[in-house]
Amino acid sequence: MILKLISKIFILGAILLLPVLISCKKDDSKPLSALQLRGKGSYMANCSACHNPDPRLVGSVGPDVAGSSLELITTRVIHQSYPPGYKPKRQSGLMPALPFLENDLPAIHAYLNSFVK
Repeated sequence: MILKLISKIFILGAILLLPVLISCKKDDSKPLSALQLRGKGSYMANCSACHNPDPRLVGSVGPDVAGSSLELITTRVIHQSYPPGYKPKRQSGLMPALPFLENDLPAIHAYLNSFVK
């Protein structure tokens, strides 16, 4: 009797889990390095509210930022400006300076550039 119950529970669990397993797609991207993981954490905590959690996509306030140069990230985040000759994707001017991120900028840069193939 217990075996029948366990068998039914197992079958029910498999039936309920099957759509989840089918919907999972294989991620062909490389695993992130320690530096990229640190950058991802900093990006998610400090940037994703305005920029999209997926840096390749446009955010609610900020533009897509995947592939941004370290010069652009540094100039924008620390000095609230743009590198000479750079044309901004948006003219909102809403982004504040975030000087507390200065030590994380190489990690954020590494994470944002992990999307570039």
